[in-house]
Amino acid sequence: YEIDMEQIMAAALERGCYLEVNAQPVRLDLNDRHCKMAKDMGVKVVISTDAHRTTDLDFMRFGVGQARRGWLEPEDVLNTRSLKELKKFLRRTSS
Repeated sequence: YEIDMEQIMAAALERGCYLEVNAQPVRLDLNDRHCKMAKDMGVKVVISTDAHRTTDLDFMRFGVGQARRGWLEPEDVLNTRSLKELKKFLRRTSS
């Protein structure tokens, strides 16, 4: 069945949620088209390696590649922020 990504992204935007770019090579979702759609709609993302062992952390480059192909920039990706900015963000969202 087809997933309505536009509807999912609209709901994420409405609720202030970030979507995951899963960098695991057999997954690679959100794909580049979805990354572009997220950018166009103002939805922010997090790039995740889905690491189950330390060597899997190398998968980050695949997620960054997906994000770049979708024209995402650092300001579109939560985990490009400094620790100080992340802490501020987490305090804001946990209240």
